[in-house]
Amino acid sequence: MQLKLDYSQTTAGGKLRLFKHIWQAIPHIGEIVTSLSENLDTNEYCTPQAGVFIHKTAEVCPSALILPPCIICAGAQIRHCAFIRGKALIGENCVVGNSSEIKNAILFNGVQVPHFNYVGDSILGYKAHLGAGVVLSNVKADKSSVFVTCGGQKTDTGLKKLGSVLGDRAEIGCNSVLAPGTLIGANAVVYPASFVRGGVPENCIFKGANKIIHKS
Repeated sequence: MQLKLDYSQTTAGGKLRLFKHIWQAIPHIGEIVTSLSENLDTNEYCTPQAGVFIHKTAEVCPSALILPPCIICAGAQIRHCAFIRGKALIGENCVVGNSSEIKNAILFNGVQVPHFNYVGDSILGYKAHLGAGVVLSNVKADKSSVFVTCGGQKTDTGLKKLGSVLGDRAEIGCNSVLAPGTLIGANAVVYPASFVRGGVPENCIFKGANKIIHKS
C-alpha cells in the first residue's frame, strides 16, 4: 500500500517531502516544529509561552493545556480540556476537542480529533477525521520496534514509538484502536469499534480483519 498525502495542506510539507517514507519523519517532528516556528509572522501569531505559537484567528479554550514546541495554525479550534503535549503542529481549521491528547504529531489542515482521542507519534493527512474515542496506539506491548507494511513489504522501522499515518480524508469510526505502525490510505473508512493492524488501502472500507472491501 502506498500512502498519498497532499503536502500543500500543511506548513510542514517541504520538510516532509525530504523523507523517503513518511513515517521516517516521526522522530523529527519536534525539530520540524521548532524550525517552522522560526519563520512565523509575529504579526499573525501570539506566543503565550516560550515555544508555543498560536495564530490570532485560532480559538483556544482556557482549560486546554499546550506544551512546547507547538504551532497552532489559523482557524484551529482547541476545545475544553484538550492536552497538547508538545512536538505538535496543528494545521489550519483543525479541531482538537474535549479531552483529546496530542503528542509528537502533525495534523494537516482540516483534521478533526474532536472527542476523547489519543494521537501519539502520528501524522494525519488533510481532513482526516477520528470518531469519538479513537486511539492511535504508539507502543507495542513488548516495547519492541514497530513494523510497517507498505508496498507489500514488511519493514522494521527501528522505532519503539510509532502510531499511525492517515491519508487524506481517512475516516476512523468511533471507539476504534489502530495498532502501532498502522497505515490508512486516502479516503479509507474504518468501521466503529474496530481493531486495525497493518493498514487499510485507499478508497477501501474496513469492516473487520478479514473483510476489507473497495468502495463502489
